[in-house]
Amino acid sequence: MNFSDNMKGDREIFVFTSDRDLGESGPYLGIESDKWIEQKEIKVLYATPQFLNWRNIRRVLNEVEPDYIYLNSMYSRYFALYPLLIKWLGLTDATVILAPRGMLKKSALQFRGPKKRIFLFIFRLFGVHRKVAFHATDDTEVNDVRRIFGEKVKCSQASNFPSSDRLAFSYIKKKRGELKVVFVGRIHPIKNLLLLLNYIKPLQADIFLTIVGTPEDEEYWNKCRLLIKELSPNIRVIFNESIPNSEIVNLIADHHIFALPTEGENFGHAIFEALSTGRPVLISDQTPWRNLETEKAGWDIPLSEPGRFAATIERVAAMDQEEYLEWCRGAWVYAQKKSDNIELKKKYKALFA
Repeated sequence: MNFSDNMKGDREIFVFTSDRDLGESGPYLGIESDKWIEQKEIKVLYATPQFLNWRNIRRVLNEVEPDYIYLNSMYSRYFALYPLLIKWLGLTDATVILAPRGMLKKSALQFRGPKKRIFLFIFRLFGVHRKVAFHATDDTEVNDVRRIFGEKVKCSQASNFPSSDRLAFSYIKKKRGELKVVFVGRIHPIKNLLLLLNYIKPLQADIFLTIVGTPEDEEYWNKCRLLIKELSPNIRVIFNESIPNSEIVNLIADHHIFALPTEGENFGHAIFEALSTGRPVLISDQTPWRNLETEKAGWDIPLSEPGRFAATIERVAAMDQEEYLEWCRGAWVYAQKKSDNIELKKKYKALFA
């Protein structure tokens, strides 16, 4: 949505996507499926599971006749593999730009590793990487692309567009010895919810943790639930599996900090949303959001230093209203500076030139 909002106008944008969130059995409310509809000068096709097949995807590309096909995944059958195969077979003249979205990070490749290694081997064997251009969002992802596909591969770097919504500065009451923490992300080892629970387990402060996310790994989620049962009475946990995206910002704003000790993010939209609401973030150093403490916007801590995570949570819990307000304002100001998309638009225009 952020990409489309910033790129529309001198370009005609068609968004071909699923009619439901990952893991959901039903479609989004209030949409028309399997047909092109117009939303804010952008044409969108919400595809039902029945619509998603080779024949229909090829037909859609023939109808649209795009100059560019922009893929936001490495492994999705319908939204990456089929379009890549159509390009490899020479059935479209469009330039294909592939955004791996962090899926080539070493931390991401360790999950379902054998399948991914086989896929990447076949990808290279048939020279698919020579028929596409890659879009990386930071230096780390550029290095990931070139590590796997070689130095000669076409790869452009441009950060993701942050949300164009400029939220008014706000804050909530803060008492010493109390802390409301929110975690928003997939319930998956790469997001490290279990690690966060271990960080807060020994703390003496009154901690209120809200978890928002869909369990993708049942074995991992069961470990999290067992640990939650072991927490002392001063630590309370609420789990929300599904919250409409439009309500996420308000939920984050109702907490003191946003916490995500992730193994890796190529952007982290929820992190930016938290900063935009004026909430300091506690994250790992495996995201593009770095040197936060110098801006009083939050903390980006190496995963190899677990003691610092726990100590930081304890430190924030001990803050009074005045000190906490200083960090809220720092997060909000930091997000405002990152919302200036003029230079970023130039990079994207070059990518789609």
